[in-house]
Amino acid sequence: MQMLVRNRFVEPMTAGTGQGAALGILLVTLFLPSAPIFTKMMIATSVALITSLGFLAIVRKLPSTQPMLVPLVGLIYGGILGAGVTFVAYQADLLQYIGVWMNGELSGVLQGRYELLWIAAAVGALTYFAADQFAIVGLGRTTSVNLGLNYGQVVLIGLLAISLVSALTVTTVGMIPFVGLVVPNIVSRLAGDNLRATLPIVALIGAVLTLVSDILGRVLRFPFEIPVGTVFGMIGAILFLWLLYRGPRHG
Repeated sequence: MQMLVRNRFVEPMTAGTGQGAALGILLVTLFLPSAPIFTKMMIATSVALITSLGFLAIVRKLPSTQPMLVPLVGLIYGGILGAGVTFVAYQADLLQYIGVWMNGELSGVLQGRYELLWIAAAVGALTYFAADQFAIVGLGRTTSVNLGLNYGQVVLIGLLAISLVSALTVTTVGMIPFVGLVVPNIVSRLAGDNLRATLPIVALIGAVLTLVSDILGRVLRFPFEIPVGTVFGMIGAILFLWLLYRGPRHG
């Protein structure tokens, strides 16, 4: 997603994609409460894709000389969607139900609910084969077209992958903030922007930090459990501030 919008300070959970998935879950709960989990995930994915396209359309209108506007607009955009979801959920007495989806935690991941994450793993593996094309898209539309790349098609494929993985993640474990923001930036500082080389590292570090956050959430207030999204939010905030205030990497 950072390559598609050409900005290092965005991620699906703060740019409307995660909130769009939550909106899809809310809609299917209101209108199709007895639908199977696969149907709910497909509807959540569709709504997440629509909200991602909306964010991309807004970003294209922003001046390229003001890169900080992109994450700010993303936060506002996601905040508006999240507020709408909360308002409708409150009116329908579904606030606690939606709150479970909005706050990532792993205690509810049981057999019969997590298997669809294999689809997310397959999508992640397929995007790895298009990593070079996503890297070219990060150079801009003009450069991509001059290099013979079908810019619109690659962007659409990227948004489909982002929406599908985000929707499957939100419907399975909820939102875990800062994973898609902090980890890619750390890896980019250490290993550059060659996506074919860095995507496996991003996946590994993201998984390790999520596991560490889950373990901390289980032991810090045992026998109670702190949601992994809360723990990772605190760790991610510290890492994000470190990235902001740390000087540029030389050498």
